[in-house]
Amino acid sequence: MINIVLAYVIAAIESYLLGCIPSAYLVGKSFKGVDIRQVGSRNMGAMNTFYAIGFWPGMLVLATDICKAMLALTLSYFTAVLLQVPPDVVVPVEMVAGIAVIAGHNFPVFLKFKGGKGGATAIGVLAFLLAWINWVDIGSVKFPIPLGDLIYLASFLILMAITRWPTISYAVSYIAFWLIAWFVYKDTGLFIYSIFLSLVPILMYIPRIKEIWNKSGGNAKRAIFRTNLKDRM
Repeated sequence: MINIVLAYVIAAIESYLLGCIPSAYLVGKSFKGVDIRQVGSRNMGAMNTFYAIGFWPGMLVLATDICKAMLALTLSYFTAVLLQVPPDVVVPVEMVAGIAVIAGHNFPVFLKFKGGKGGATAIGVLAFLLAWINWVDIGSVKFPIPLGDLIYLASFLILMAITRWPTISYAVSYIAFWLIAWFVYKDTGLFIYSIFLSLVPILMYIPRIKEIWNKSGGNAKRAIFRTNLKDRM
């Protein structure tokens, strides 16, 4: 019982601290010497970095935020294994780590709890938990194919091609993970968890969505469908 409690506590602490790594802030300072929280939409995330700093800096932040989430869950897995918790407790420990890493990203202790929205970090968590790994034989070697992650990526790219709005595209694409949790994993807990985790960045984006709606004059077509990727309206 003590080991189980320790696994949850350690996983939560290490994941929160990993989430606190302010990748957008560090990239903004490194590439242009600016505080990303003071430019563009003032959000400390990949999309604002892309618009305010540049494409490759934004991609670097996106990759870092996704990877820090996956690293947090990997560490939580090894923490659970090292503490010899029951097998059915490992995934719950990882789920707690997922919430903690997003909390760290959104409310980093190193930057007075002013962080991002958690979109890319949530993608990393769900991509880890709902990867839907399939092994493919190529010659005499087996290669893991994360079908769940590829389905999410395909959904995102299709929506991006239609709307040219990254935030809406990745938010709607979360549905792919919901469906995988329900139909592939057949796990009610993961299904509810994936919905909850998806709602965190979506809810935090409501003020920004209202701002875009107001700038569009209440025109849904103009608000949702952009003529180009950098159309900030």
